Amino acid sequence: MSSRLRAAWPLVAVFAVGYLAAYLLPTVVGRLSAGLDLTPAQAGLVGSVLLLASSAAGFALASRVERFGPRRLARTGLVLAFAGYGAAALTSAVPVVVSGVAVGGFGSGTATAVAAAGIAAQRDPHRVSALGLLSVSAAAGALYLTIPRLGGGHALPFAALALAALAAWPATRRLDCAGARVSVPGVQGLPDPPPSRNPLPHRRSGAVLAGAMLCWAMAQNALWGVSGRIGTTQAGLSEVTVGAVFAVALGAGLTGVIVAGAVGARFGRAVPIGVGTALIACCIVVSSSARGLAAFAVGEILWNTFYPVVLSYLIGLAASLDPRGRWAVLVGSATSLGVACGPMAGSLLSAHAGYPGMGLVLCGALLVVAVPMTAVAVHTSGRRLVPVPLPVPAAIRRHTAAAPAVLAEIPVPVADTAPAGTAKVLAS
Repeated sequence: MSSRLRAAWPLVAVFAVGYLAAYLLPTVVGRLSAGLDLTPAQAGLVGSVLLLASSAAGFALASRVERFGPRRLARTGLVLAFAGYGAAALTSAVPVVVSGVAVGGFGSGTATAVAAAGIAAQRDPHRVSALGLLSVSAAAGALYLTIPRLGGGHALPFAALALAALAAWPATRRLDCAGARVSVPGVQGLPDPPPSRNPLPHRRSGAVLAGAMLCWAMAQNALWGVSGRIGTTQAGLSEVTVGAVFAVALGAGLTGVIVAGAVGARFGRAVPIGVGTALIACCIVVSSSARGLAAFAVGEILWNTFYPVVLSYLIGLAASLDPRGRWAVLVGSATSLGVACGPMAGSLLSAHAGYPGMGLVLCGALLVVAVPMTAVAVHTSGRRLVPVPLPVPAAIRRHTAAAPAVLAEIPVPVADTAPAGTAKVLAS
């Protein structure tokens, strides 16, 4: 392992802690419903509060990590996560649980902002972000296999999140070292570019992509937020079996990350985005209408395989709209907002239309938003490329799963901007 990669391990640890809450969302929502006697809609609302707080941290801190310092900010986030999730685990009073979830979610979002900014500034962000995805997927998979065997109640998932925040504390000591610091590298010996006040380029394309990504992320997390209840109530599976399916699905997501990194821009961006979103829509229908183990497992595993592939190209597309990454940050924030609204949307849709009806609605929504996303990809293709790394400190996730690094095509800017080109971008 190279010295730079060893120096980046603190970012990987903080990355995993920041994303772990979103990965555990189905268990959190299911346990809140069963353990605190909440309705599915109420439990989904609590899950949305967690993700909304995490999204708010991303909006607030995306461009301020270097100003506050990554070590100080990461430690603040870990303290908030430990205190918030710990308080939610130690009480059954719903107001206290909700408050703890909000505080813990903001802490998770803070950690995510630090990790995303730091990883995106690495010379090889693809490798570092892949390590982060491997870490969080492995941790979430282990918890999905372990938590159901330790008993019921809402406390266990929150206790696991609190302990994960505590375990990552030692890694923060190295966050300000040369290999892990947040920085914007210069280009081939040129000095670092100064902050730009140039107007935001490609406003129409960027606004369309941001709005479509909000809806895209909401549809993904609407299903993810109720997947646990689909497995236990409609498919008739035990919590242990559902946890095993989720663990396998998260492993399949790693395959998607590897494929996205290997394929890169070989087929452009429009085809993976359009066709991939259509495949995801089909997987959602299969999973939401599952009446047994086979259909539920097939839907969840294939969905988790395609999701990170499409997400990687979408993040690359956002990065290509502005060489300084401003559209990547804005699109990432819009995606985080969609992620936060997803669990509540899924709970409301399933309560009024049932799980199969919810799946059909989400399928239709994804097919609709695939059109403008593909159109933006076609419209922005064909630009000349030159190599330069591009930091993208944006907070993005579903189960939230997934936020892989990809090969992004960045347009050559006009004369008053620094040269920009192909970059491997982290979706954070």
